[in-house]
Amino acid sequence: MFIKENLKMAIDSIFANKMRSFLTMLGIIIGIASVIAILAVGNGATDEITRTFNDIGATTISLNANDPDQSGDLISNEDLIVLRDSIDEIRYISPNETTSGNISSDDESRQAVISYGTPDLQFVSQSMSSTLVEGRYFNQVDFDESQDVVVIDEDGAEALFGTTDVIGETLRVTVAQSQMNLRIVGVVEGSFGDMQGAFDISQIPLFAAMPQSTLGNQVPQMAGMDSVSIEVESTDQIDAVSSQVVRLLELRNNTVGDNVYNATNFLQALDQVNNVLSLFINFIAAVAAIALLVGGIGVMNIMLVSVTERTREIGTRKALGATTRTILVQFLMESIILSLIGGMIGLTLGIILSNIIAGALDIVPIITLGSVALVLLFSTAVGVFFGIYPARKAARLNPIDALRYE
Repeated sequence: MFIKENLKMAIDSIFANKMRSFLTMLGIIIGIASVIAILAVGNGATDEITRTFNDIGATTISLNANDPDQSGDLISNEDLIVLRDSIDEIRYISPNETTSGNISSDDESRQAVISYGTPDLQFVSQSMSSTLVEGRYFNQVDFDESQDVVVIDEDGAEALFGTTDVIGETLRVTVAQSQMNLRIVGVVEGSFGDMQGAFDISQIPLFAAMPQSTLGNQVPQMAGMDSVSIEVESTDQIDAVSSQVVRLLELRNNTVGDNVYNATNFLQALDQVNNVLSLFINFIAAVAAIALLVGGIGVMNIMLVSVTERTREIGTRKALGATTRTILVQFLMESIILSLIGGMIGLTLGIILSNIIAGALDIVPIITLGSVALVLLFSTAVGVFFGIYPARKAARLNPIDALRYE
């Protein structure tokens, strides 16, 4: 009953001065709306970055070899076979090398990015899709026998032949002034279908993939490998597999302690990006939260004015038996309700604002239950913190002096 009565009196007081109450809450509304919008858009951006990294290979390890003083191949095909046979967690492993060149049919000729590796290149390549539209990918027999075969994307097939039905057609591939006549065995999904009309597609290089052994026979300087992509079953295995791969290669090639091999992964880059983004988001949110402090000062100011205006009311209530605690709770509750109403309005405004901003950035805003709870808790804390002093001042008024107040 005691709380219900104080709650009713606090609400009546707030609605008796609607404009003044709204202006008092304005700082809290702006602060809460800003913090919610920043956190929602920031979380959405972080999620979008994470999904992008997952799409480009969150379970992929990039193995690199670099030793200027070493002669011969730093990584051999035999090394890849041993790694795959020795480490069960490895799903796919292939050199993931690219070079620029020219590909042409009888009628058309275009610049191209040419990938080369083992048959597992289909699953670890970041430049071409692994989804086949026509035919097949080059296989282990093609690789072992250095067959003159090639896989192109459907954009290349359309550009050079006018159709994706090109299985068995001859594609002339020129790399480092060496020309090869290769038989097309497969067509994969293209990368530029969604870009039609955005700009001149003819200015974009096409993509092709071929066995490394085939390219190495024609261009000997490209027969070696110093960059290998490894895909594991799950992200939990990345660190362990990275360590095993480096250790095994060091033992096989007598390079222990020489730091020849280096295994990195997208999760490391993702962690760095997320850390930087989190720092930025938290900094901007902290700056926006300053508005909450301004709003809190506004609450304190208006409550002090309210205490002054209602001095005779306080004196009358005390003379009729209201205790110091009753007066304290009455004014403290009024301050908390002001802050909570401001917080709810700010929360609603922040949700609307975050959807508008996220829509413009083409991301999905993420508003977590934790963020909402934090906003409401912070609003309450502002009401309590900045309401204590006015409430204590009201509660300590001497009833005789209060009744004499004009």
